[in-house]
Amino acid sequence: MSLEDHAEELASDLGVDKAEVKRDLENLVNYSVPMDEAKQSLRRKYGDGSSGGGGDGTPSSKAISEVSTDDSNVTVTAVVRTSGRRSIQYNGEEHVIREGELADESGTISYTAWDGFDADLEPGQTVQFGNAGVREWDGKPELNLGQSTQATVVDETLDIDVAVGGESRLADLEPGDRGITVEVQILECEEKVIDGRNGETTILSGVIGDDSGRLPFTDWEPHDGIEPGASVRIEETFVREFRGAPSVNVSEFSTVTPLSESVAVTEDAPRLSIREAVESGGQFDVELVGNVIQIRDGSGLIERCPECSRVVQNGQCRSHGAVEGEDDLRTKAILDDGTATVTAILGADLTAEIYGGDLDDAREHARDAMDKEVVADRIAERVVGREYVVRGSLSVDEYGANLNASEFDEADDDPADRAAALIEEVEA
Repeated sequence: MSLEDHAEELASDLGVDKAEVKRDLENLVNYSVPMDEAKQSLRRKYGDGSSGGGGDGTPSSKAISEVSTDDSNVTVTAVVRTSGRRSIQYNGEEHVIREGELADESGTISYTAWDGFDADLEPGQTVQFGNAGVREWDGKPELNLGQSTQATVVDETLDIDVAVGGESRLADLEPGDRGITVEVQILECEEKVIDGRNGETTILSGVIGDDSGRLPFTDWEPHDGIEPGASVRIEETFVREFRGAPSVNVSEFSTVTPLSESVAVTEDAPRLSIREAVESGGQFDVELVGNVIQIRDGSGLIERCPECSRVVQNGQCRSHGAVEGEDDLRTKAILDDGTATVTAILGADLTAEIYGGDLDDAREHARDAMDKEVVADRIAERVVGREYVVRGSLSVDEYGANLNASEFDEADDDPADRAAALIEEVEA
């Protein structure tokens, strides 16, 4: 059935103008709302007496905690906690949407304001949103504000337990946060050229930090002031997930202001048990402690593709086929702390430290033995069974948990002292 037929059927059922129904239906479908859900939403709007609205067909007034993905349209009165803008592309055209978070006494909910929603939303306003659509986003309900949503600023004070304005420390950020303000120091920054949606695009990427932690960032429209060592206030950012951890995104709508004083950056990474770290889904900068119980295949003297740096096996790269591999050093060590395991991946420099020689030494060792495996065997002899403190970036996917190590140091505390402290804690 075509959209025209759906609109005609709805208009007939509801007794309303077909052109108006068709316009509303197109608007919902254009923003990827499934047809059945879009039709149900319009039945709520025009009041056919089905579930989710009042007896007169108007959307139910609900507290934020009561809004569920089973709702089609609701009326909510809430404080605008954050408000940010983002550019998206749909059907080859640029659209600017506004998005953020709302709060009332019962909780918070994210929102997206699409084309046709004309109200300006400013943090701190208390607004009644009438006929707001509801969709599921990342497993949670989200309000969709569109042409049929009525927004009215009301003179009402709500007792909310979250800060207004989106100012946040890096450790508190989560993927999906929008309209966020951070004050950070630029720790690493490099310029990259990528294939963007409008062709080759220059971006900045790197690492930012504050007194709570460190996170990766991407500046999609390079701003003056974002350079290594600079301390800046960045307003109207949004947070995405990158390898399981939050990543701060700076857009054309973001404001970057230099700070007169340097932002202090913690030197430490949070120390977690391996289970805690893995269950978090990923950590950009974390410290784990455990025993190396095995060195995995693919460790020691390996070969990499000169084009993409993937590991070459039997002269074959998964992306580039037959290639002349380039020698490199790597260690894949399984770390176990009694709660879970993770594979710690050590690059050439850290591998050289535990192996006790550089790449040339490893080549000579392998030639003398006529076997590359002797390099991995020596690494295993030196680390298996020992306890290490490992710092790095943790990613968790369908292939398991991997920690790309930046530091790999043998633990120097006494296990007996740790056991005594644990017993004392349990008995306290």
